[in-house]
Amino acid sequence: MNHSSVKQSFLALFFGRLGRYALHGVEQVGDASMLGLRALSLLFVRPWQGKHFILQLYALGVGSMVIIIITGAFTGMVLALQGYYTLAKFGSESLLGAGVGLSIIRELGPVLGAFMIIGRAGSSITAEIGIMRVTEQTDALEMMAINPMQRILLPRIVATVIAVPLLVSIFDIVGIASGYVVGVELLGVNQGAYMAELIAKITMVDIYGGWIKAIVFGFMIGMICTFMGYRSEPTTEGVAKSTTEAVVVSSVGVLIIDYIITSFFL
Repeated sequence: MNHSSVKQSFLALFFGRLGRYALHGVEQVGDASMLGLRALSLLFVRPWQGKHFILQLYALGVGSMVIIIITGAFTGMVLALQGYYTLAKFGSESLLGAGVGLSIIRELGPVLGAFMIIGRAGSSITAEIGIMRVTEQTDALEMMAINPMQRILLPRIVATVIAVPLLVSIFDIVGIASGYVVGVELLGVNQGAYMAELIAKITMVDIYGGWIKAIVFGFMIGMICTFMGYRSEPTTEGVAKSTTEAVVVSSVGVLIIDYIITSFFL
């Protein structure tokens, strides 16, 4: 076999595997979307899951608040510190407030907030549902004439859709406040200039864009993490694999969707 034949065989094998992975990914996305939509279709079907909505919202929202506050605070401080020394080279320190605010509201708040929620809450959702599969709790619910999608999946999807925008808003507020402390109190930027540029440069379009990203990220995180847990193999190895895949797929999905949504707001 000559060199050309070997090269062609390698390329055929490479693109063949790449195509199979792509088709499998598309199939998984379609399956997850259908499962999530089927769960959401049960939103107004009795018995209503109000108690479980509140419990999941508390677990996802309040449970993730500490890590969101810490991440937001240090993100704002680092932005202010780096931004100050960059803008100082051009004599534009007064634009620090606008730079910190726009960076956090438009990009870092939704994206980093979603990453923290994926690591803290998304992995927990997948592992919890996967363990229910291992211990046959979903089968027990079906034996009691309780729809597992309505009791298990629906409250978690709705909770993430509600919790992620709220947590991202807290991230934004804490990040901008910590940037103000570093920029004004520590680095000596004029307080009036900082606030004036912050208010003048940030528009409602920027705020709406951040909220839309947060809502979409919340739905995607809830859909992927519940799907991975619900479809995981009923073994400890299967739950561990599904949890890892949920974190990886959700994180990559956040970056892809972030680019798509950002392109519509520029």
